[in-house]
Amino acid sequence: MRTFERTHPWLSFSANLQNAAPRLWLMLGECQSKCEHIARVPLRPGTAKQLYQMYLAKGVSATTAIEGNTLSEREVREHLEGKLNVPPSREYLVREVDNVVLGCNEILQGIVEGRIPGITSEAIQHLNEVVLNGLTLEEGCVPGRIREHSVVVGRYRGAPPQDCEWLLQRLCEWLNSDDFNAPSGLTIVYAILKAVIAHLYLAWIHPFGDGNGRTARLLEFQILIGAGIPAASAHLLSNHYNLTRSEYYRQLENASRSGGDILLFVTYAVQGFLDGLKQQIDVIWEQQWDVAWRNYVHERFRDKTSPSQMRRRHLVLDLSQRVKPVPKAEIPDISARLAHAYARSTDKTLIRDLNAMCEAGLIVKTPDGYRAHKELILAFLPQRADVYPHGDEGDVPQKGL
Repeated sequence: MRTFERTHPWLSFSANLQNAAPRLWLMLGECQSKCEHIARVPLRPGTAKQLYQMYLAKGVSATTAIEGNTLSEREVREHLEGKLNVPPSREYLVREVDNVVLGCNEILQGIVEGRIPGITSEAIQHLNEVVLNGLTLEEGCVPGRIREHSVVVGRYRGAPPQDCEWLLQRLCEWLNSDDFNAPSGLTIVYAILKAVIAHLYLAWIHPFGDGNGRTARLLEFQILIGAGIPAASAHLLSNHYNLTRSEYYRQLENASRSGGDILLFVTYAVQGFLDGLKQQIDVIWEQQWDVAWRNYVHERFRDKTSPSQMRRRHLVLDLSQRVKPVPKAEIPDISARLAHAYARSTDKTLIRDLNAMCEAGLIVKTPDGYRAHKELILAFLPQRADVYPHGDEGDVPQKGL
């Protein structure tokens, strides 16, 4: 008998999901559907890059913050954009972020080059080496090397050091076994389960002297990416764990205390992933809505090139960038080109333009001011007030410009 069988009997390398509630399978199906939807979304290259940078910052910030990194998500994003300056006393925080980014980029590069990273003991050790590279570590902790001493995290003691190498190898064998071979059409469902379980077991084994959590979340990212989940979406689990950090640790502890019943942890993780996907789709939908609306406005003004028509087109487009209605007196100040357009005009010119655009259905007048009628192009949403972000229902009849 190995020591871990007495001290850590929950490391059974089995996952009995027969008692899973229907809700879990429904959530997993919805996750797969949303991942497939996001993967097929057409976006302008600049918009796609911006969204990926945003979710990369969220994921990297989250996976380091859980381990105590105090850089905010905004600071991480500024660093990724090359705009962050930190004093020498905080440079190690930036190094932690850079290491996780490097790990993500290595995984992505492998996918791009057709080399899906394997799940092996050596590969996981390499991930640990990446996340700890260049950091000041406690004595006896070597990046990428399986520990030879006991570790305690909070109230949890990692697996016995003499068993860690065997346990890590056994974990890889299990993750590569038929248990995780997905039936046709369920690749993403099985990848989510595999990623979460790999994360959980790596946290339980705790095979390294430091960086186990970051290594587990990179492995999780690798499994999701390898299954075709969009890169921006693959960061959502790390973000969920960080946003619910106390619950994350509670679920990890409860899973071991329950004798290795993984269902509660899996359900917790999948629910967070699904919530993140829903929010991500909302962000993407907003981007697509804006693009479709701007194209629609340009289409309505096709072949109308007089100064007054160009001014009115700019009026609609610039109002479109405002979330709330703008009072008439403040409209010339919302952009430089509107300020220039109305600088030498009387108030009557602005009123005529606003009335004309309201008549055309492109602008709506409200008690608080004027706003673009962007919901005009939401052709298939139910005609209810709660559907629209500004509380107006129905379409204004389109009239000529």
